[in-house]
Amino acid sequence: MGSVNISIKDEAYRFLKSLKRKDQSFSEVILGFREKKGDKENLMRFFGALKNKEIAWKEREKRMKEFREEFGKRTEETANYMEKARKEK
Repeated sequence: MGSVNISIKDEAYRFLKSLKRKDQSFSEVILGFREKKGDKENLMRFFGALKNKEIAWKEREKRMKEFREEFGKRTEETANYMEKARKEK
């Protein structure tokens, strides 16, 4: 059995890696997509699986940024409050 090197996008690699178990090769993961005789589950079950992932990720990034900004403001307010209380002693 021979081997062939292929190029795939990072997103495709991460997708395959997420499906791969420690005891599996990438080839076994890919071959697992084949339709098996009598098996209704095949590659078609994955159609649309990655649809809108980029949009969802951008929304998460936006929420994380907002959270960090709010957390930073709260941290600064708390530090100022503590510094003021320390000086008043």
